[in-house]
Amino acid sequence: MVEVNGENFQKEVLEKSKEKPVLVDFWAEWCAPCIMLSPTLEKLEKKYKEKFILAKVNVDENQALASQYRIMSIPNVKLFKEGEMVDEFVGVLPEKEIVNFLERNGCVSIVLP
Repeated sequence: MVEVNGENFQKEVLEKSKEKPVLVDFWAEWCAPCIMLSPTLEKLEKKYKEKFILAKVNVDENQALASQYRIMSIPNVKLFKEGEMVDEFVGVLPEKEIVNFLERNGCVSIVLP
């Protein structure tokens, strides 16, 4: 997991997403749903560590980025591939739905027994 701000967003998200998808979690310390979602995202990053990068943007500390990416409510999770935002979800989702989101976007493949 990497903390991202206005200074390193280009390198850590846009450039790295050309090699591997980057899942960007826009959050804030005061946001209870954000605090609930964070452990799930971190767990999935560990489980699928070769498949995507998890980046976190604190919207209070990075208001310009939040405005640029039209963050109206948080948590807001955006997926970047090839330097572009390709999909997103807002709010807390169960782990299974986040895995489905990642699979739908070609980040992970689920093998059923």
